[in-house]
Amino acid sequence: MAIIILSRERCGLSRCITYYLVAIAVADFFVIVMAVILNRIAGIYFRNSIWSVTPSCALSTVLVYATRDASVWLTVAFTADRFVAICCQRLKTRYCTEKTASLVIGIVCALSCMKNIPFYFIYQPLYFLDGVAWFCDIKISYYNWPIWQTYDWLDRILTPFVPFLLILLLNALTVKHILLASRARKRLRAAENRQDPEMANRKKSIVLLFTISLSFLLLWVTYVAHFLYVQIAGEAYFTGLDFNDPQYIFQETTNMLQLLSSCTNIFIYAVTQSKFRHELKNTLMHPFTTLAVRFKPVKEQ
Repeated sequence: MAIIILSRERCGLSRCITYYLVAIAVADFFVIVMAVILNRIAGIYFRNSIWSVTPSCALSTVLVYATRDASVWLTVAFTADRFVAICCQRLKTRYCTEKTASLVIGIVCALSCMKNIPFYFIYQPLYFLDGVAWFCDIKISYYNWPIWQTYDWLDRILTPFVPFLLILLLNALTVKHILLASRARKRLRAAENRQDPEMANRKKSIVLLFTISLSFLLLWVTYVAHFLYVQIAGEAYFTGLDFNDPQYIFQETTNMLQLLSSCTNIFIYAVTQSKFRHELKNTLMHPFTTLAVRFKPVKEQ
């Protein structure tokens, strides 16, 4: 729904912002499809499907990580774009363009796919049945070889640590700039006794940026905390099947919140953007209004 509404470009947002929001919505959609529907739901309730064969299982893991990384880094790219638009006026005209947004989105998606290709090679079949390799079991070399250990750390650092820090830093700098600029413009406008449409438009963009960024930070913070706990305490990730174990519950809660971060943006748009709510209402009501018009009785001449 968000992809359709944003693609129509009727929400009063610039095309640059629209490009980023559509890209984030598409990435989030694929996260839900790959990580939730095919990996989680199908993996639990349809265990003997094509996705349980080892090559498909390994491929799905690559796609899960690739879509996750794309979603996270597109959020960073959007945050950086708004930082430049608000804080770097000289760079704004060259960077905050449709061409740059398209290029950044393409690079982020391509690198997200390339970065996660090695995950395909860390798995081996759990067992063979009638000559068919079933399920995925991580190879011992993934835990022993220094190159795989380095890759694991690199994966954790690139997602979510670096994005986490970048979003915090860029938002802090943006807030500082906004506060300073707002005070100066208020003094100027108070002297001229006029409304400030620039500040009104800027506030809409700021509210959208901060809600998306804050949602990302809050929903990923438990994942970061869990990773740090595992590394500092020297413990391994829980691999048992005891659903009542507190460690299992905490670990799955972090995964749930991380996946939930790909489901919240449409609600953020609806809360922060009045034009998005209007378009959402029109889209939902369109089938009913079409039927009403079609079956409306024709008045007699």
